[in-house]
Amino acid sequence: MTKDGYVYIMGNKRLTLYTGVSSNLISRVYQHKHNLVPGFTSKYNCHKLLYYEVLESINQAIVREKQIKNMNREDKLNLIKTINPKFMEIYYQILDKPE
Repeated sequence: MTKDGYVYIMGNKRLTLYTGVSSNLISRVYQHKHNLVPGFTSKYNCHKLLYYEVLESINQAIVREKQIKNMNREDKLNLIKTINPKFMEIYYQILDKPE
């Protein structure tokens, strides 16, 4: 059985970006949004889910996360624009609930 993996990008109003990986995207983004994990996202208020990808395994997600982390800022912003051209919060879309 394969377990899905997710790579995601969180951001703030100033578009400070954080790239992460998880096997449970909804739970992990919730943790970031509510500062339940000390670190970069809580320090810089990166509470908006701007981008994510679903991969077949957590190992593939880790490889993809490293690729994205190695991109320059402009390439990361262009990547986000492919699914989210207005840089809107998309967390509620994956929950299937209104903001």
